[in-house]
Amino acid sequence: MATEIERKFLLKPGLWQPAGPGRRMAQGYLSRDPDRTVRVRVVGESAFMTVKSRRTGISRTEIEFPIALEHAQDLLLLCHQPLIDKTRHEVLHDGMLWEVDVFHGANDGLIVAEIELPSEDTEFTLPEWIGEEVSHDMRYTNSNLCAVPFSEW
Repeated sequence: MATEIERKFLLKPGLWQPAGPGRRMAQGYLSRDPDRTVRVRVVGESAFMTVKSRRTGISRTEIEFPIALEHAQDLLLLCHQPLIDKTRHEVLHDGMLWEVDVFHGANDGLIVAEIELPSEDTEFTLPEWIGEEVSHDMRYTNSNLCAVPFSEW
């Protein structure tokens, strides 16, 4: 099984600027159960379904596979609301890929950066624009942002 090892951070105000338009994403959750989240994501003309297990530290099982765009659009209608609407920017820093998500809609104003690691003890350098780590703060998971959007905090 595939393992996702991810750390998540807030950004320091005003220090990061997007280098391009990024990729707009719509995603919804068929299940927000912490033991097995089931996500549907549409990015442009591509669509994916993802199943994730409960986290152990910063690791969890993640299985993702492509699905037909028409099926994804139908499934998004069945998902918990509101859907997650965000623009993802990829940023290379010191040989590591960071994904910066700028949220829209009910989560407007929230910007987070994630880094996926090959192991939990992988060392990496933080870009100057990285702020507080929120990897263990469940409010920042996308499935929880669907249930309690940032605008309601």
